[in-house]
Amino acid sequence: MTIQSALSVYKNTLSSHLKIFKLNVFLNRNLKPDFMNLTLKVWRQKNASDKGGFVTYNVKDISTDMSFLEMFDVLNEELIGKGEEAIAFDHDCREGICGMCSMYINGRPHGPLKGTTTCQLHMRYFKDGETITVEPWRAKAFPVIKDLVVDRSSFDRIQHAGGYISVSTGNAPDANSTPVPKDIAEEAFDAAACIGCGACVAACKNGSAMLFVSAKVAQLSLLPQGKPESKQRALSMLDAMDEEGFGHCTNTNACEAECPKNISVANIATLNREYILGALEK
Repeated sequence: MTIQSALSVYKNTLSSHLKIFKLNVFLNRNLKPDFMNLTLKVWRQKNASDKGGFVTYNVKDISTDMSFLEMFDVLNEELIGKGEEAIAFDHDCREGICGMCSMYINGRPHGPLKGTTTCQLHMRYFKDGETITVEPWRAKAFPVIKDLVVDRSSFDRIQHAGGYISVSTGNAPDANSTPVPKDIAEEAFDAAACIGCGACVAACKNGSAMLFVSAKVAQLSLLPQGKPESKQRALSMLDAMDEEGFGHCTNTNACEAECPKNISVANIATLNREYILGALEK
């Protein structure tokens, strides 16, 4: 889908999002939500080759019950009404699951709340009259497509390099035929919680994707089904990461601190172990 067609779809669905929000406000009118006025400094950039820059917008009567993305919906509705171009930003499920939302808010990926995606961030955590600066992810491997939208297809290519398991065709094995200890299953599940949003890359001063890669490697290498290819998987995915232009790990743990799903840097230790074992056997 081109950015033009995506914007067209967005314009067609914008009114629906706002109608749903207004209905929720009406149904909960006795809660008397507060309203605020804000100044937004938003990064606008036509394409990857454009220099880009900040544009200041004043938004009024923003409900504290709105999500951060709903606030942008209101701003875009105003811009479209004036005949101006809407601000392009990534979004999909708006439930903190898909990993599409990617805004750098006041110097932090996804904003001020720990363990929270942009779409789950609500305006009640900001103050009336506050100035909010919004930028796209900043990384060599995440080139800007338009405004706040960046190209994260590099993550897909890393995943294609080794983020899978090979299984025999035929009937699926019985679910209980391969026992997995509870603590291992929980550790793998925690690693699998990674939504691939790229906040770890945006937070890292080297633009490293080590936390993302380690989560994808760990969730498979910890389980019996993923062990046969675990060493080669680590080698292939780290090679792909380097080819995409991501930097090396800084060991400052900024990635874990800003991850909306609280992915642990302990996974990086698992990745390093698998990589070393794979390199020794190579």
